[in-house]
Amino acid sequence: METTDIRHKSRTIFEGRDRAPARAMLRAIGFDDEDLSKPIVGVAHTWIETMPCNFNQRRLAERVKEGIRAAGGTPMELNTIAISDGVTMGTEGMKASLISREVIADSIELVGRGHMFDAVVSIVGCDKTLPGAAMALVRLGVPGIVVYGGSIDPGRFKGRDVTIQEVFEAVGAHAAGRMSDEDLKEIEDNACPGAGACGGQFTANTMAMVLEFLGLSPMGSASPPANDPRKDEVCVEAGRLIMDLLHRGLTPAHILTKGSFENAIAAGAATGGSTNLVLHLLAIAREAGIPLDIDDFDRVSERTPIIADMKPGGRYTAVALDKAGGSKLLGKRLVESGLVDGDQLTPTGRTIAEEVENAEETPGQDVVVPVESPLKDTGGLVILKGNLAPEGCVVKVAGYTRLRHEGPARVFDSEEEAMEAAQSGRIVEGDVVVIRYEGPKGGPGMREMLGVTAALVGQGLGESVALLTDGRFSGATRGLMAGHVAPEAAHRGPIAALREGDTVTFDIENRTLSINLSSEEIEERLEDWTDPQLRYETGVFAKYAALVGSASEGAVTRPGR
Repeated sequence: METTDIRHKSRTIFEGRDRAPARAMLRAIGFDDEDLSKPIVGVAHTWIETMPCNFNQRRLAERVKEGIRAAGGTPMELNTIAISDGVTMGTEGMKASLISREVIADSIELVGRGHMFDAVVSIVGCDKTLPGAAMALVRLGVPGIVVYGGSIDPGRFKGRDVTIQEVFEAVGAHAAGRMSDEDLKEIEDNACPGAGACGGQFTANTMAMVLEFLGLSPMGSASPPANDPRKDEVCVEAGRLIMDLLHRGLTPAHILTKGSFENAIAAGAATGGSTNLVLHLLAIAREAGIPLDIDDFDRVSERTPIIADMKPGGRYTAVALDKAGGSKLLGKRLVESGLVDGDQLTPTGRTIAEEVENAEETPGQDVVVPVESPLKDTGGLVILKGNLAPEGCVVKVAGYTRLRHEGPARVFDSEEEAMEAAQSGRIVEGDVVVIRYEGPKGGPGMREMLGVTAALVGQGLGESVALLTDGRFSGATRGLMAGHVAPEAAHRGPIAALREGDTVTFDIENRTLSINLSSEEIEERLEDWTDPQLRYETGVFAKYAALVGSASEGAVTRPGR
């Protein structure tokens, strides 16, 4: 994998008489001849003043640049965007979240190609920044590393650790008269004490761990929290490591395999992680040309027990996992039991087995349990199919034991309609809440439904109501919820045929999501279906709706779709 030219890209843009204008422009901002004679490493980050998740990344970028310089490279910093799922949740703004994944990938790729970086380090935080950065590195095909900015510390409320999950659920409890104004204000004031991404095994922490097991992030680098001094050390080391990758010519194409994707799925399943990993791993696999299928998630999850007691289904935050031994401890358990392939490569060029061999377990910890005595025998994700979801849908089974639910459909054509019904007490025990036209095309943007699910949990209906949608769920969602139902309503999927009062059945053991109608009856109902009017006719939302494919394939955009 050695390369004879570590300036394999930047030489074109900075070397020779004809490139004098380019060099002249960079002298204006402090680069000199020595800087421009070295390999150029892009340091991409997603700092933005709209959330705590990415708020520490300017500082971390300086640490990465420090490591690059020490190892003989010249860093060039670039900034892209991020959309906070938590801040925008329950509003029209939430539609921007999944779309931002494509914009992040496109923008890092554009700068990388335009300025011909020899390698790239991407610093990430909030949910879509992680897969977006990974997709960009795969497209660029240069040595690349993703570095997670770290988890937020837990807040404290009435003597217990809390996260943003508890704030959303407090809104539902308050609406139901089960929480006072004063308590709602207190939990709001204390749940998020500083910089960092949401604190449970929600989407950000799930994807950070997943990228370690996939081989795009150094093993153990995600574990230190955002405000821990060790995070600065992680970033300096990442700067040194990217130069090592460049000297060895080690790119994502050398690391990513079907086995590495299965390792990533296993890590997510073993920790009861977010269902969003299905969308994101499918998207990264499409960019890498790896034949990953939605059914692979069910197969791997079925053989992988849950061994980490993580929120939202469990008790602990990402900070507690770090104190227990971090992702290396989890990796050691999974490697020793044969649940992940320890021979897969990591960015250091060492195998996963070699990287986790020195994992240190804190005596007495109970965050990560032995594989022999798991929290649940099978992993946190299942894929259901059936006459309501011919292409599949995703259910997270961590944190509850209901394996079957049959009830009347309560049908809503938007999240707002469902939220109003939930908060006004019109959802009752046994109901199946259906939220449609919120898929990748129909939304557009496939909004998360944490507001609705948390409202139901807060009202005490989490164990007696089910929900299905062609949209998404937050990593903080808990309860019996089927998301990513495909084909979506806007693609004339069977979910568009549902009517109020139809009987819907979730059967987890048999992996089916069905309606009490024959295929002929469903088709007869759909004969009157008309393609819904686009909610956006111009701009980025309209472009996305025109180009995006099915959630069962990662909701990726393709030209000329």
